Amino acid sequence: MPKLSLPVRLALLVAGTMLPLIVFAVGIVVHNYQQDRKEATQRVLDTVRSIRLTLDAEMQRMTGGLQVLALTGALRNGDFDGFRHIVAAFLDQYGKDGVVLVADRDGRLLFSSLDPDTAELPRRNNLDIVQKVFADRQPYYSNLFMGAVKKQPIVTVEIPVIRDGEVIYDISFSPPIGMFQNLIEKQQPSGDWTLSILDADGTVFARVPNPRDTIGKRASPSVLQPMLSRPDSVLSTVSLDGVPLISGFAHSTLTGWIVAAGITESSLIAPLWRNIAITSVIGGVLLMVGLGFALRMATTIARGEMLHDLLIEELNHRVKNTLAILQAIAVQTFRSASKAEREKFEGRLGALAETHNLLSQEKWQGSELEDVVRRVLRPYLLNSPERLRMFGPIVPLSPRLAVVLSMIVHEIATNAAKYGALSNDTGTVTLDWEVIEDDGRPRLRLIWTESGGPPVTTPIHRGFGSRLIERSARDQLGGEATVDFLPRGVVCTVTCALDDAG
Repeated sequence: MPKLSLPVRLALLVAGTMLPLIVFAVGIVVHNYQQDRKEATQRVLDTVRSIRLTLDAEMQRMTGGLQVLALTGALRNGDFDGFRHIVAAFLDQYGKDGVVLVADRDGRLLFSSLDPDTAELPRRNNLDIVQKVFADRQPYYSNLFMGAVKKQPIVTVEIPVIRDGEVIYDISFSPPIGMFQNLIEKQQPSGDWTLSILDADGTVFARVPNPRDTIGKRASPSVLQPMLSRPDSVLSTVSLDGVPLISGFAHSTLTGWIVAAGITESSLIAPLWRNIAITSVIGGVLLMVGLGFALRMATTIARGEMLHDLLIEELNHRVKNTLAILQAIAVQTFRSASKAEREKFEGRLGALAETHNLLSQEKWQGSELEDVVRRVLRPYLLNSPERLRMFGPIVPLSPRLAVVLSMIVHEIATNAAKYGALSNDTGTVTLDWEVIEDDGRPRLRLIWTESGGPPVTTPIHRGFGSRLIERSARDQLGGEATVDFLPRGVVCTVTCALDDAG
């Protein structure tokens, strides 16, 4: 897989940081919408119950007034002229559109608050409810129907008039439809709400908004069936105006009528989309700003890297020139020296050069211990690399440690090639290392173990190589180096403090 460029990596970093935040913010908006919807559902139910209580209280007061009329002596004795004055006082509470009728069992009108002459008035056209009043001796509340006297849709409250234990009349009061309209208009929380009062069959007789086009119609199909089969509920519906609503309804236990309320879905969804749009726009702007900064930073870093690479190349060039000069000086200086001495010095320069090449590849960021060792030992293992076994963890080295350790390993390998396990065809070398803790600081312990070489004897005089190993370990690495000349082979142990490889 090709390595991504720095601008792409920085852009992915910004996007990987911002996009989850944008998604999280949108999630919060959606969560708030769900909470608002839940609260709106509860408000709908509370509003329905509040209107139902207000309606029931008004109908209870109205029913009580009619029951008082049913107990008057004038009505019981058939004195309808005297009864008219009493009815007038009752009607003053409801205005001129309220009508009181008194009918017998067959629906014949005996009294009308609108016309003293009842002979010309038609019979009651909702005879079923009249007969229920006579049969059950209790009040009834009608559904919406066309009044025979008013010639317009009405609802009625039917009260029995009882004398000597028998129902002799039915008092029917049709209150002004406008009173129900006024009731829900006062209860409407805001213009986003739809409120309705419906009869027991689901026919509207008071509604906001748009009462003129909806009174007399049955509830919308989306809510009618649940409305007729459940005592109360909250659900998503479509109004008679075609507006999606969160609707609730409840039945009155007194009248059997239904109170319904709904809040428009758009009043909840519109803020949701607005908040999502605002969040997305702000997130997008921040993302674009972040990407702009990332690209600018990438450009700055790229220029810095170019300058860094240029300086590294210049350093490499100068070091190579310096090594070449040293090699030329060595050739001139050691012209009269023995071949072995020249090779020893050139070998040390070679070890430095190999380490320098390795660090150059890593742009002087440090290197790994195993890579340094393999570079230094490559000339000694060209024909039989299996003679070296290395065991140890990955240990990153700083440039300073890499250079010094390469010199130490070169000196140990040179001695092994001249006198030890690498001087014949059967010897082997095992190189182990580990990282240990010393006073809370990491230290490297490297053990060079030879076997299979010529018989080992302890040298009488210590050469320059041995002193180089010991002094380098002590003075430059802050550690120590020990060499044990065991019969089976030389064992060299080097310990040093590790520092930052970066």
